Amino acid sequence: MSLKYAVLAALLEGEASGYELSKLFDVSLANFWPATPQQLYRELERLAQDGLVEARTVQQERRPTKRMFTLTETGRAQLRDFSAAPPRRPTAVRDELLIKIQAMDGGDPRVTRALIEERRGWARGKLDRYERVRERLLGGHTEEEYLRTADRIGPYLTLLAGIGFEEENLRWCERALAVLGRRVPLG
Repeated sequence: MSLKYAVLAALLEGEASGYELSKLFDVSLANFWPATPQQLYRELERLAQDGLVEARTVQQERRPTKRMFTLTETGRAQLRDFSAAPPRRPTAVRDELLIKIQAMDGGDPRVTRALIEERRGWARGKLDRYERVRERLLGGHTEEEYLRTADRIGPYLTLLAGIGFEEENLRWCERALAVLGRRVPLG
């Protein structure tokens, strides 16, 4: 899958500048499809050239002019077609830390522990951020109310996947640290 569909899906939230889209990616899509701001700006330009998004210029006082992007009907149609098609292949995990863990035997166990502790910290941080996003989405409603009445539930369902992923990261980190703690004396 290309970044194209992730950008189109993000624009379902409404009109956004490249900067706003970058922030939206950080809190909603980055848990499963990360992109740098530069990648997003390039993709927005391609999508505009292809007629999938429309751009308008907004003059601002004391700030540079910005471009605001919205989905076109053609963009919405392509996104509908994309979302109805089955994925081309199952999810594959590509994780540098896991390669390092695979190769850890014979190395310094303190380094391995530090790498896992760092991952645990990242997972906790992401979980905290996802929980803030979750509370904002729910807006004081229960999850059941929200899922029954919200206009769009896709962002919430993908957020739940991100929460589950980071919870599993935490579980793995705790287990790996416990295993290492039993195998190697600390100190």
